[in-house]
Amino acid sequence: MHIVQFSLALAAACASAAPLDEPQQFLGSTKKPHFHGPPSSEAVRHELKLAEIIPTVVDDFHSSFLINATWGKHASAALGNTLDPEKLKHQPTITLLEPGDDEGDDDEDMSDMFNHKKHDKHGKHPAPKPTIPLNNLVIALTDPDAPSRDDPKWSEMAHWLAIGVPMKLNTTSSSSVQDEAPTHGLVDILPYKPPGPPPKTGKHRYVFVAFSPLNGTSEPLNLTVPKERRHWGFEGERMGVRQWATENGLVPVGANFVYAQNEKQ
Repeated sequence: MHIVQFSLALAAACASAAPLDEPQQFLGSTKKPHFHGPPSSEAVRHELKLAEIIPTVVDDFHSSFLINATWGKHASAALGNTLDPEKLKHQPTITLLEPGDDEGDDDEDMSDMFNHKKHDKHGKHPAPKPTIPLNNLVIALTDPDAPSRDDPKWSEMAHWLAIGVPMKLNTTSSSSVQDEAPTHGLVDILPYKPPGPPPKTGKHRYVFVAFSPLNGTSEPLNLTVPKERRHWGFEGERMGVRQWATENGLVPVGANFVYAQNEKQ
């Protein structure tokens, strides 16, 4: 398996993230689920469990970020909306956003998010929030339903892997956090492969996962490049992004997903 050192300094110099001029909208289809503004961490977690992404693709975790993935002006990921594969041909634009408030968590701010001071109060205990270096955020796109959800013998299929995910912060975020946030483009580890569900295989879940180093390092990461897209280079059905992340010392900090299917069913 290839190992490549990824340093964002090679792509561009880090710059401060510009405050948003207006409240950031969580873009997506009007189909269910539909959120008025950014969904909360618990709402994201609920949708991931409902779609069996937790625990099939990733273990339970605290969603510290929302992944806003958009393909042009008319297609975007919204926690389980269905999109035409024809609209997904080009690499999406990715931005990480702050989640909305969980009920009863109005006192949580960005300093809590980055120092995992809170304890989960909703039944089972997901993985604790890591200290998050904004210059080392990784985005992955995986298909756990290859060639189909009923017959996942090729799963998972690696569709994309990149580092340097931009973060948009609201005007209430601390300046120390803003100063660490990169604003330049992504650096590909594995080039984008557009979703292409085969005919008569039903809906596929295409899952975006944001990762951060478990040890909180802001030093350049030595990340392995999957030797194959099928199974992410590992052996066996359902092997994929979770195994790759564990191998590279990464933990999930955000997720989003869409459904897509071939028109021939």
